[in-house]
Amino acid sequence: MSSPESVPTEPIQLTDADDFDEIVADHDVVLVDFYADWCGPCQMMEPAVESIASDTDATVLKVDVDVHQALAGEYGVQGIPTLLVFSDGELADRMVGAQTEQALTDVVAGLTA
Repeated sequence: MSSPESVPTEPIQLTDADDFDEIVADHDVVLVDFYADWCGPCQMMEPAVESIASDTDATVLKVDVDVHQALAGEYGVQGIPTLLVFSDGELADRMVGAQTEQALTDVVAGLTA
């Protein structure tokens, strides 16, 4: 398990789909944000997602669905934003559509407590 010191305080931008499983496995709680640059609700959620990265013990991983279409398909992403929460490498929660910062914080807090 990772220690809180190793949790990034800014979202990680996924550049190589092969790194996805490793990032999810290497951190206790990971919030995965499937998004697209052209998506209005995704842009509106950006401050909340960044806040989760900086203010909680969760790692935030951003996945651009235009770049990583196969990965989005593998996780059944049909609408964006889709946020998946992994705990100890296992999918723990799925949220589709824009979420409030409080909703994200509550889900993460429930897993990091």
